[in-house]
Amino acid sequence: MDITIILLYLGAMLAFGWWGKRRASNSSEYLVAGRRLGGVLYTSTMAAVVIGGASTVGGVGLGYKYGISGMWLVVSIAAGVLLLSLLFAARIQRLKVYTVSGMLKLRYGIDATGASGLVMMAYTLMLTVTSTIAYATIFNVLFGFDRTLSVVLGGLIVVAYSAMGGMWSITLTDVVQFVIKTIGVFVLLLPFTWSKAGGYAGIKERVGEQALGLGTIGTGTIITFFVVYTLGILIGQDIWQRVFTAKSPEVARWGGVTAGIYCLLYGVAGALIGLAASALMPDIGSSDDVYADVAVHVLPVGLSGIVLAAAVAAMMSTASGALIATATVARQDVLPLVAQIFGRTRPELDTSDPEADVRGNRLYVIVIGLVSIVIAALINDIVSALTIAYDILVGGLLVPILGGLVWKRATGTAAMAAMAVGTLATIATMFVVGDVMANEPVYVGLVSALVVFVATSLFTEPTPANVMSVWNARVSGKDEEEPVPVPAPSVASTSTPSGASTSTPSVASTSTPIA
Repeated sequence: MDITIILLYLGAMLAFGWWGKRRASNSSEYLVAGRRLGGVLYTSTMAAVVIGGASTVGGVGLGYKYGISGMWLVVSIAAGVLLLSLLFAARIQRLKVYTVSGMLKLRYGIDATGASGLVMMAYTLMLTVTSTIAYATIFNVLFGFDRTLSVVLGGLIVVAYSAMGGMWSITLTDVVQFVIKTIGVFVLLLPFTWSKAGGYAGIKERVGEQALGLGTIGTGTIITFFVVYTLGILIGQDIWQRVFTAKSPEVARWGGVTAGIYCLLYGVAGALIGLAASALMPDIGSSDDVYADVAVHVLPVGLSGIVLAAAVAAMMSTASGALIATATVARQDVLPLVAQIFGRTRPELDTSDPEADVRGNRLYVIVIGLVSIVIAALINDIVSALTIAYDILVGGLLVPILGGLVWKRATGTAAMAAMAVGTLATIATMFVVGDVMANEPVYVGLVSALVVFVATSLFTEPTPANVMSVWNARVSGKDEEEPVPVPAPSVASTSTPSGASTSTPSVASTSTPIA
């Protein structure tokens, strides 16, 4: 029965993917769902993309190992969603761009898309791969397939429904996944495990006071969670692309706040489930196995299938969101950089034929999806690679991105310098410390980038007035229907992190393809 439930779930994902295909009529519909998601759809898809395998299986595992203190991983993710929604989401929604790098180009009047796009693409690709490996482990247990076949099976399903309708398909499947995760964790797993373990009194008697402490996991670990995950959520392409789908700034703000509160409760629930499991089944070998073991041994057949489907849903929602984010960055930001490297003219995306444009986006999703499947099949443990991508994302891009959103005096030269220094400082510290999993690299990268960003901004010419006029009009929502026509800024050579010289593009090129 459990297997039947999982198969029905996978079939439903493909059906919703096909349904979403009818809505994806142009790039805006395909990449950002036409920028017209209302509160319910937006909240569901935002919660779905941030609550993945790490938050579900990993969160329960941390609760098993550290008690209620295991909640801090997911709480730090929830904090990122809340901060993004309250402070920046409305502004981001008004920009009408497709990528984080597009925001940098619009704000500073320089072409930073190639350098930042490469970092962002590495980060989102690693998210796709890790999620693929995660749900493949459940397929391996359920169906008895070997690891490679499990990776290929799960990966092809995600690629199929993501490629068919793009963000519309992903949004529709996210809603289903959100409902399944909510039922699986809050309605089934949490009450069943706590009841079996004897409630609060029974659990306290078996595991002791330490498991009920908020700081058991360690102060340093908690701080690192907030630095890496909270700040990473603030600037991740997979998260911003969900913000772009909101139909209004109000939906982006309050729908995101609702999703953040949901994530907070989800983190507490996961830790409580793990805590109860430690009282019930103290001899589970790996914390990553706790979620599945509890589902199989505590819940009746059928209900356990729903709970296992909830774990698959969590992983697939993150994988599909990261996949379309990677494809978007690859086509919008990295393709022009590759063309420049080979001495070709920067390609302009032709949106005159909407169907051809959608086919182009769909091809990128398929190709990158297949690449992620190959990587997931070849590599057993890519936690180190994901950590490197996350550290470089935060250390190299956080300061110029958030600095551009909150500080009017920030300049393009400062953004490029901070990007270069923050990235290099992060990587160099990894080599010096000799451990890519250490906490120091991201701290050194952040501090270095901040110092360079502030100093360079103060000692260089302010961003040209015509660039700022376009930015201010876009942020205020005054040019949502039609971009404000302004003359292009004067061309100035700006050094990119890679050392190449890039000329400042005209502001006109910052308008989105649908504008």
